[in-house]
Amino acid sequence: MLEVSNLTKFFGGLGAVRNLSFKVEKGQIFGLIGPNGAGKTTVFNLINGFYPPTSGEILFKGEPITALKPNVICKKGIARTFQVVKPLSRMTVLENVMASAFCRVNSINKAREEALKTLDFCGLMHRKDYLAKSLTIGDRKRLEITRAMATHPEVILLDETAAGLNPAELDQAIALIKKIRDQGVTILIVEHIMKVIMSISDRIHAINYGQTIAEGTPQEVANNKAVIEAYLGEAYA
Repeated sequence: MLEVSNLTKFFGGLGAVRNLSFKVEKGQIFGLIGPNGAGKTTVFNLINGFYPPTSGEILFKGEPITALKPNVICKKGIARTFQVVKPLSRMTVLENVMASAFCRVNSINKAREEALKTLDFCGLMHRKDYLAKSLTIGDRKRLEITRAMATHPEVILLDETAAGLNPAELDQAIALIKKIRDQGVTILIVEHIMKVIMSISDRIHAINYGQTIAEGTPQEVANNKAVIEAYLGEAYA
């Protein structure tokens, strides 16, 4: 479904991502992990066209998307959330989701219909008339996912969806991610909370300093010496 090949991004002399390669199969939940500053969000920004890569290639369903703009990539079927959520704060939750629905429809009535369906699916219907700025962090994170889902993605990139959530909200976030996967959406997720990433991922790709250090099942990656060293230091590895 998604293939990253020798992806590299330099900001001046800083190599944020270096020769990164991985494949995400259709229907997978594919975890991308690494310590702070490893380059995870930069990878997302390259996949969805926010940054152009210095070199390398990104294929979506076998088609190159490396040089495309974010709006074009979204219409092709790749949606994303952001680590720092920024809803349209003076608009209602429903209006926020309608704005995303216009990616696929061309009338207000159809956008409202799609938005209501998506709000119901994501468990935010009871907040539809709230102003987005009044939401808790948990509901803002859920709204971020709902907005992405309103674009009818085939692949969704989730960037630290669980950050800042309490234990009950974490369980709800895990359930929603699994529900999205069960709808046939392929998921690429960046997450620091190990309870989330280890419990939902089919495969995990670990990076450090923008380079691959391990890939495998959650258990294989958790036991990998290079991964333990990257997170906890050489003494623990």
